[in-house]
Order: sequence, then structure tokens, then C-alpha cells
Amino acid sequence: MGGAGDMISVQDLFFTYEKAGEEGAKALNGINLTIDRGEYTAVIGHNGSGKSTLAKHFNALLTPTAGEVLVDGMSTRERKYLYEIRQRVGMVFQNPDNQIVATTVEEDVAFGPENLGLPPREIRERVAEALELVRMADMRRHAPHLLSGGQKQRVAIAGVIAMRPRCLVLDEPTAMLDPRGREEVLQTVLRLNEEEGITVIYITHFMEEARRARSLVVMDRGRIVLKGPPRQVFARGDLLRSLGLEVPPVTELAQRLKGRGLPVAPDILDAEELVTSLCS
Repeated sequence: MGGAGDMISVQDLFFTYEKAGEEGAKALNGINLTIDRGEYTAVIGHNGSGKSTLAKHFNALLTPTAGEVLVDGMSTRERKYLYEIRQRVGMVFQNPDNQIVATTVEEDVAFGPENLGLPPREIRERVAEALELVRMADMRRHAPHLLSGGQKQRVAIAGVIAMRPRCLVLDEPTAMLDPRGREEVLQTVLRLNEEEGITVIYITHFMEEARRARSLVVMDRGRIVLKGPPRQVFARGDLLRSLGLEVPPVTELAQRLKGRGLPVAPDILDAEELVTSLCS
């Protein structure tokens, strides 16, 4: 069983996509991972590394071929826990249009609580609270299809938040957005983690987004090859590049300057820190 502080515990997880009449493709190959309550973890890796497959195990959209995934101590293999697990772990996907189902923003956010059979007053309270948290309360009467990409994704997040999850899993939530939309979504997620204490698991291929997390998990070919704080992970620039990944631009610059003999730390994460290091 996972420890008392574990939100999610993954133990020797293997997963194979079944293919009719042939041997399946192994997508996850012996994953061990613990996500603490209140943590903000980013999962990075190139396409096909297994990060999205792993994300879908966190709320039992997929279940292990072998091994175990525990959410608050409940095994995702046990169908009797399925409802509770999906109450605790909410998923936000890449394309917000696929998660928007209603004709106004507030109706869309109310969809999940209504399906829980909650009384109308509690539904209204949850919708108002969720829209306030994602800073979309003033758009509650708007039609979702008229919103920007970033606004749509914030509405999709509000719809999940209205279900009162303890953990939010976001699978490439900004992949289809422009830079402004990406920043809107990222700031929303950071605020939910820091101010509301919601555990966040953030799947991304944007290194600038990944560096904002408190811990990083690097995946390659269905395995975890590196994990730790962003500063520690991005200091391994050569390893990341060998996996087809980049490091944040400022970190890349710091590592190049160090390679040319300047006394600069290889784990710098932002421009202000680089300036301070160079001046000292």
C-alpha cells in the first residue's frame, strides 16, 4: 500500500496496448512513482515516451497490464473504487473543445455536478466557486465557442474543479494554444496548486512550463529515466538532449557559457538568476 501522505502510488506498472491477432505494443515498462498530496509534478518526454498513457492510469481510464496504481490507497483495478477514484482525480485533455458540452459557460461547468445528482443550490455554489478560481466568472453567460483557446481550456478546468477533485491531471493542456493562452492556463494551474492545495500532475512538452513545477519526471520508451526538482533535472542537459528533449532557453544559454569557460552554474532556470550569476 502507498504511504499515508501519498496521493498516487504507482508500483511496478506495466501496460501493453492489445492488438487483435498480434502481440501488443508495450507502452509502460516497470514504472515506480509516488505523487505526494499537494505536489506539483510535471511529466516530460518525447512523443511515444508513454507519458499520456501513464496519465490515463491515474484515474483508471486505463488499468495496468501488470503492477498496481493506488489513488488514496484504492487500487484502480478494483471496479468498486472507480467512482471514488474519478471523484478524486480529474482529467483535463489537450483539446478543450472535446470537453465542452453546453451552450453557455456556466451550464458547461454545471454539467459534472448535475451528473452527481447534487441539489441545485450546491450546483450553483460549485459553479460560481470554480469560475471564480479560474478567473472566468465574468464570462459565465458567454457561449463557449466564442471564447479564445485559453479561455476554453480554463472553462474545461473549471468543469473539473466543480467536481471538487483532490488531484488534477492535465495532459498536454496547452498544446493547441498560442503563447498567451498557454500562460493563462499555466497561471490558473499554479494558483490552484499554491492557493487551493490541489495536487497537480502536468504532462507537457514545453520545457518553459515544466520548469514551474516542483518536481519533474522524465520518460523515455515507457520508463522513467530521471526524476527530481527542475534545477537538478535540467542540469542534465546532455542526457535530456540525447532523449530528444530540450532544456529551457535560459538554462541552455547558461550551459553554453559554462562550456566556454565562464563560471556559470549549469542549473540556472530564469534570466534574473543568470544575470546575477554573471555579475557576481
